[in-house]
Amino acid sequence: RNNMDVKVQNKIPILNVAWTRYAQLDSGSSARARPHYLLRRWIAILGVLATLFVILTQLYPENGSEIVAVLLKVLLVGAPILASGLAVFTNKFHGRGEHLVMRAGAEEIKKEIFIFRTILANIPNRRTWLEKRLTTIQRQVFRGLGGELVLDRYTGQLPPYYDSKNPESDPGFNDLTGNEYFIYRVQDQLAWHIKKVKRYQRIRMRLQTFIILSGVASAILAALGGGFTLWVAFTASLSAAFIGWQELRNLDSVVQNFSKVVMELMFIYDHWNSLEQEERTPVEFFRMVKLTEHILWNQNIAYIKSIQDALADSELEEADLVDQVLKQSVEADAKFKKYLQHSVVDFTQEAITETYQIPMGSLAEEASSDIVQAELKAMKEGAKKVIESKIQRPSKLRGSLDEIAEEFADVDVSGDTPSDVLNKIISRFPKTNDMKG
Repeated sequence: RNNMDVKVQNKIPILNVAWTRYAQLDSGSSARARPHYLLRRWIAILGVLATLFVILTQLYPENGSEIVAVLLKVLLVGAPILASGLAVFTNKFHGRGEHLVMRAGAEEIKKEIFIFRTILANIPNRRTWLEKRLTTIQRQVFRGLGGELVLDRYTGQLPPYYDSKNPESDPGFNDLTGNEYFIYRVQDQLAWHIKKVKRYQRIRMRLQTFIILSGVASAILAALGGGFTLWVAFTASLSAAFIGWQELRNLDSVVQNFSKVVMELMFIYDHWNSLEQEERTPVEFFRMVKLTEHILWNQNIAYIKSIQDALADSELEEADLVDQVLKQSVEADAKFKKYLQHSVVDFTQEAITETYQIPMGSLAEEASSDIVQAELKAMKEGAKKVIESKIQRPSKLRGSLDEIAEEFADVDVSGDTPSDVLNKIISRFPKTNDMKG
């Protein structure tokens, strides 16, 4: 029995689930990217054609064929109307960057799959870890799509791009050695990004050439004057269309982004190849995995940020901002909070032990794992923050009252106290949202 049969037979169920979700998001991203750019391309073409029809209408002789004259007028009116209709349709159904959201989700799942098959290969509870990561990623995609997760069922092979005839193609279901990861991930991604950089560079140079030629043509036509002046508008519309397409594809940022990835992956590639066989230890192996996945994920994030307006996930950004403010608030009053934290931990532990004694006892073995302990720690921290936020308010109120008392210590508050002094003291009291009465 060959190695391929063994690998297929030893498929891990959670990896089958992960590759399926990756394939769904990957194919969904590609399916949405094609119409998005196709519609944008036609909007630009119709804009140029509208300018052309204006010029032809102006130049068409009055004694010409009435059928041609009517046809030109129909095209003149129809081109901008059709372009406007396509623009509305594109903004409504393809303007939110769905393909970018799905692409980000697919790449994150792929990253977790490789971590599962390398660094976590000997961790007993790695299945639970990957299952939770898949849940988190899919929820993030759901939020990024505005609560509309429309996916087609994937029925193709898994992994999607596996080629059984290519020995350097990743079968996707076996745990990886250092050399296998190097071939399937580092070498593969380095070759892919080099190819993409060359492709995008050719597209960018071609567009820049068209922009320059359109500008030169405009200058020549304007210099010739007379009837040629009308055609300046046409060449100008061509320049605008080429510039708009280049900005839409964000080619400058993409080339720079991918070039940086190529450089960083080349460093990893060279380092691994420079090691002797006995030097390719698990430490070097895991270091290569962490660096590679970090670089590839940062590249993915940079690409998404370069088209941030398409994603516009302001809700997530606001949530992050609130978390930061809360964190800074907690750190501001460290001594007082330390006392509170000890009290909260003791209270939380007693409540959990008393309320969940039976369920927790039945899960004692699982709770001893690092993963569950990390989760319990996160639950404790969450409980602490909630209670601390409630207690911070009287702490701040007490501090404000002490400041007022110190500032007006020399003022004798009585019936003879001037009204302006009383108003000043009252104005210093902290305002609350409590109902009066």
